[in-house]
Amino acid sequence: MKDLTTGHPGKVLFSYILPLFGSIIFQQLYNVADSFVAGRYIGTAALAAVGNSYEITLIYIAMAMGCNIGASVITADFYGQKRYGNVRTCVHTALIFSAVMGLVLTLVGVCISPWLLGLINTPEEVFADSELYLNIYLLGYVFLLIYNVATGIFSALGDSQTPFWFLAVSSVSNIFVDILFVKEFHMGVAGVAWATFLCQSLSGIAALVAILKKVHTLKHEGDSHLFSFPILWKILHVAIPSAFQQGFISIGNIIIQSVINSFGTAAMGGYAAAIKLNNMTITSITAISNGLSNYSAQNIGAGKKERVHSGSMWGWLLSGGFAVLFTAVYLIFSNQLIGLFITDGDAEATQIGVNFLRIVTPFYLVVATKLTFDGILRGAQQMAVFMISTSTDLILRVALTWVFSGIWQVTGIWMSWPVGWTVGTLISVLLYRRWHKKYILAKSPSPIVE
Repeated sequence: MKDLTTGHPGKVLFSYILPLFGSIIFQQLYNVADSFVAGRYIGTAALAAVGNSYEITLIYIAMAMGCNIGASVITADFYGQKRYGNVRTCVHTALIFSAVMGLVLTLVGVCISPWLLGLINTPEEVFADSELYLNIYLLGYVFLLIYNVATGIFSALGDSQTPFWFLAVSSVSNIFVDILFVKEFHMGVAGVAWATFLCQSLSGIAALVAILKKVHTLKHEGDSHLFSFPILWKILHVAIPSAFQQGFISIGNIIIQSVINSFGTAAMGGYAAAIKLNNMTITSITAISNGLSNYSAQNIGAGKKERVHSGSMWGWLLSGGFAVLFTAVYLIFSNQLIGLFITDGDAEATQIGVNFLRIVTPFYLVVATKLTFDGILRGAQQMAVFMISTSTDLILRVALTWVFSGIWQVTGIWMSWPVGWTVGTLISVLLYRRWHKKYILAKSPSPIVE
């Protein structure tokens, strides 16, 4: 466990965030591996089916990430205040709530999966495989949810290395199991889904055991409880807006996916390949943003608000550096990277994926700026202002998808990304400056929920 309230902010953040960044890279290997194996060993139609289902799974991932962020921010706040009894209660409460919610969402998800797939205009030729992949994925959702909460708590306690090793082992195993089930056992799309279910479930169980052992080593005065409704409310105060924000993005992406689906299987396959690469970048930068949330929460909890702005600048340098690196790699090797997923000679699908990367990737530095300041605001529990920029970004992208696709066809859809990101970033920067002036420079108490 690591105290983020002492030491040079740049050095503290670098050593803390680097494993988080690595964890997200391995997390993305789950879905990248699924698409890679489906496209390489089954075909473009299978790649389209996995990519199509993935947009729906993002709704469930959004809820898991909301719980992750809620549990981590509140735990980090208690940890910064050295209220270790509350830390233990917070951990127990978050894990129990996530397990119950996971079971409910799994049941609901399996029941409505055909309706969701129909809602996004899933073509008949990929409908059965899309439904199969989605239902198997949902069977392991409770383990994914528990895993996300557990790793969020690890991060809140300053331990970013343990989640990294869990994910490194699990995601590499998933690649080999994917290939084994599909290439050797000829299980098709079901093999890809079962491999993810198996590896994700084992990592969730391991993370649960590890986090319970870790928090029980904390020495504390006073009582800790198995469950607390007041602490659950504090978690939900952060988790619900975060989940809503992530879910809002996912719903927007589903709407965008439905427009893409109207252009046929080639467009779906090209987008499925390109969006995996894009999501690897965005979620990697989001890992830095989440790290900044825990950094700011610990420092605000410890009453060291002057370290927050310095941390935001160092966080921006880190996220901006990774954004520039991804931009360079994707622009230089766009054909080769898309070609890793599409190997059946579908030139139209390949070109569509390449066009996506060439239009969107030059704006990664812009979205890195947005996510940096969003992370600080989320750690300060400024959930209302945090949601404004993201909502604006998404509404613009969805609206412009309809407008631009009517003018420039499928290429117009990709053009909506940079516009939404740019406007959202301007709003994030302005909101952060307003908060910084009011609560940091003026030394007023930050309105943390008590």
